[in-house]
Amino acid sequence: MFMLLLISFIILVTIVIFKAYKNTQNIVVRKIKIDNSQTESVSALNILHLSDLHLENISISPEMLYDKVKDEAIDLIALTGDFVDRKQTIPKLIPYLKVFNKLQPKLGIYTVLGNHDYVLKGAHLQTLIDTLNEYNCHVMQNSSETIYIKNQPLNIIGVDDYSTNRSDLASSYQSIKKGTNLVLTHDPNIVLDMKRYHFDYLLAGHFHGGQICYPKAYHLAKMGKLAKMDIIKGLHSQDGRPFYISEGMGQTGVNIRVGSLPEITLHQLPMAKENSDLYPAI
Repeated sequence: MFMLLLISFIILVTIVIFKAYKNTQNIVVRKIKIDNSQTESVSALNILHLSDLHLENISISPEMLYDKVKDEAIDLIALTGDFVDRKQTIPKLIPYLKVFNKLQPKLGIYTVLGNHDYVLKGAHLQTLIDTLNEYNCHVMQNSSETIYIKNQPLNIIGVDDYSTNRSDLASSYQSIKKGTNLVLTHDPNIVLDMKRYHFDYLLAGHFHGGQICYPKAYHLAKMGKLAKMDIIKGLHSQDGRPFYISEGMGQTGVNIRVGSLPEITLHQLPMAKENSDLYPAI
């Protein structure tokens, strides 16, 4: 009787783990349209957002990724960090970077780094940055770039990783123009410190939607105030301003997901015609 129960338990655990692994292959494509009815807009910006590839544990191939989004209109690709944990994995990033270029985003590819990327040190971290640069990614570390869409400025603001104390909002906002502010960062907890820094939209990742949520992601409690508030994925707002937390594409620890699926997100952001609140009060 005991052996029968043991065998049944082992079979059940095996089935659960197999299903949790298969979840990592079941990528979801979500489309988010930001309603900015309070601001007169001249056009809309189409953004492909990807986060947390974690190439040591990813079940989505470059080919699968390309097939999912190849027919979408993409103006800009935003990558919000956590590409690798180990130097040996950096070459695995290159096929994905080739796909990003193959998608031909009209306005380019912009990226920030995450806490796992900063596990790399010195020359190895520089190799990651050089690899991203080689494949036309603008790597942003507390900096901004301004591009123009129909003569209207779009400030792309890359705030470095908050969870490893690398964020510097004053430096990130130092060179912005009066226009639309799109913030890219890895750890979304930074929105709680941005009352004095205007953004029209903020994209982040970091939480993986919990990755293993049964019945909820208790293990995220140590990852900041947002996680304690159960704000770990999807569209939210802070001080009336919208931000989105991606569930990410890869996994950390073990290559399984429970209660969360890997995701690709496509965002449509209105470009402001005029907004008097775009300068940060520093």
